Amino acid sequence: MTVRVLERLETLLTGIYDLDIGCRVADFLVTDRRLLPGECRETPGDEQLFVAADGDELCISLYLDAGVLERLERHDPSDALDAGNIADCWTALEGISHFLCLAHNAGHDRPVSRLALELQAEVDKYVACVTLLRRHHPRRFPAELHTLLFRRARVDTALAGPHESLYRRASRQAARFCARLEPRLRALCRRDDRAWLADLRRFYRLTDLGKLRYIDMACAAS
Repeated sequence: MTVRVLERLETLLTGIYDLDIGCRVADFLVTDRRLLPGECRETPGDEQLFVAADGDELCISLYLDAGVLERLERHDPSDALDAGNIADCWTALEGISHFLCLAHNAGHDRPVSRLALELQAEVDKYVACVTLLRRHHPRRFPAELHTLLFRRARVDTALAGPHESLYRRASRQAARFCARLEPRLRALCRRDDRAWLADLRRFYRLTDLGKLRYIDMACAAS
């Protein structure tokens, strides 16, 4: 299966955050559930990052449903992001985000919590989609995106299982962060200002607790 669309979305995120993790998502990609470890084959959902420790090494597999990738190849969000492909785009971005965040932290010998992975994935979906939409409409800010991602999207309780409250917390915190970021992104429609990237990259490199503290302090000061 071709994974060009996955590579383009990966390049988008690594460019935004200036990441060089020394490996590619495609090398860890699984699209056939039958190839997953036994107990993982029954996990529901179109996206899942599987992590296991083998001594001092991490064994990682990123599962993305083949149907999601096939649809994205036919309707590439890099060419046009719209109602027909945004859900699949979010699924792919979430998987890529999880992989990159875990690999980045592992490369710096730093643990990362499930909450931090989910929070960063929500931020990544928002920022990546703003970037994709502005490629074709550079003078129009997608004001509806925040509402679509953080208010209309719902946590699937069947998929979230015992982690439902964690997913909701991650979404709330990401919504706060992105709402504060939004005025700077809107300004890009009027002028080319790269300062927002520096702030975003600093946030990405904070510890788990550092990200939560940053959001609380930044929102309190707004």
